[in-house]
Amino acid sequence: MSDTAPLTNPALALPGAEVETRAQRLRNFWADYRRSPVAVASLAVIIALIFVSFGAPLVSPQDPYDMAALDWMDAFLHPGETGSGGYTHLLGTDNAGRDMLSAIFYGLRTSFVIGLSAGALALLVGICVGLTAAYFGGRIESLLMRIVDLQLSMPAILLALVLVAMLGQGVGQIILALVVAQYAYFARTTHGAATVERSKDYIEAARSTPLPTRRVLFRHLLPNVLPPLIVVATVQVASAIALEATLSFLGVGLPLTEPSLGSLISNGFKYIHSDRYWLSIYPGIFLMITVVAINLVGDQVRTVLDPRGQR
Repeated sequence: MSDTAPLTNPALALPGAEVETRAQRLRNFWADYRRSPVAVASLAVIIALIFVSFGAPLVSPQDPYDMAALDWMDAFLHPGETGSGGYTHLLGTDNAGRDMLSAIFYGLRTSFVIGLSAGALALLVGICVGLTAAYFGGRIESLLMRIVDLQLSMPAILLALVLVAMLGQGVGQIILALVVAQYAYFARTTHGAATVERSKDYIEAARSTPLPTRRVLFRHLLPNVLPPLIVVATVQVASAIALEATLSFLGVGLPLTEPSLGSLISNGFKYIHSDRYWLSIYPGIFLMITVVAINLVGDQVRTVLDPRGQR
């Protein structure tokens, strides 16, 4: 092969050219992404929610989970009322006198930590399973993909409920349960894309060299199956946040002493038909905004990465 032959795989490009190509791709991606004002607004909402959630100790009026700082006389204050601390509770307080806005900010932080952690770990596990099945084929592929198909036949919420009931309550347990419940979606997507790529010339050329298998998988094959995985990842992060809220609402997720949108909704649910509607309504609104915004961003990412999917 001549030294001047064109490269068929971007992963084989020179380092300088690779950086330039990636920068150009990012600019083109953003140019296509911002064509949708709704998607841009959704991205701005997500960034704002992440800022107030991870910056909750700085922007929240109080630490709602510092029991020594709470005043029981402030319980069930209506939105806009001023408490004993001298500040206005914009979204009211709950039955323990916690400022609802502060509790929601802290709950959002937990939701993002669980959603992003579970999504990243499920992505990693799914990539390993999908690439292994597609690359080696044969009995390994049949075994791994039958396990994936069996798991996909079960509702994620049911599987997560069983796992959390077995593992117990806590952030780590919920993340583990969500990883087990969601990795199959990434594995199926990875396997489908990798099966198409493995028969191409650049993979055959890489396999004919004495390169380690892991280098062929993660340096040559993986970069070309990432676009559909990015789309699935955005959807699964939103799904993980919704699943965690559902588990906490049902009482098997995080306990009431830990910040969670699901536990806040569950705590206020018994007051939903009384005059204390804000205890459940406002956390539910923030949860809905978060999930919808992430899904809208994921939908636009899918449109940009796969223009043929546009209607």
